[in-house]
Amino acid sequence: MDAMAIAAGASAVAGIVGFKGNKQAARIARQTGEYNAQLAENELVMLQRRRVQQENVMRKNSERLAGAQRVATAASGVEMTGSPLLALADTFFQTEMDALNIQYASDFDALNKASEAALARAGGAAQAAAFQTQAYSSLLTSGSRSAQLMA
Repeated sequence: MDAMAIAAGASAVAGIVGFKGNKQAARIARQTGEYNAQLAENELVMLQRRRVQQENVMRKNSERLAGAQRVATAASGVEMTGSPLLALADTFFQTEMDALNIQYASDFDALNKASEAALARAGGAAQAAAFQTQAYSSLLTSGSRSAQLMA
């Protein structure tokens, strides 16, 4: 075997190895993107649970405050009308506003995490496509070199 044939064979083998390596890198890039997306979706579930818990705690604290207001009003001998009733109503409405703010923050968290998951998947797919292109480029380049060496 002459040296040119050996060089052409080595170039072909290098191209095949490069092709297989880039295909593997593409698969890993896709898997990494999916893993990161799953991570963002899992974080979303945890954030939603935390927001529900936060709202429940806020509502319980508000109920305690309203109860304390009723007890204080009853202990003073004043009827639940006028200013005491307005104070109780203010407590109720403020509780609802706080609950809406928590729910809004939960919706905002959901949007952010959904976007993060979509971006992770898109990034993984883009990297995978780039590695796929490199894989085929590696094959074409080594084939071209082998052909030149054999000519």
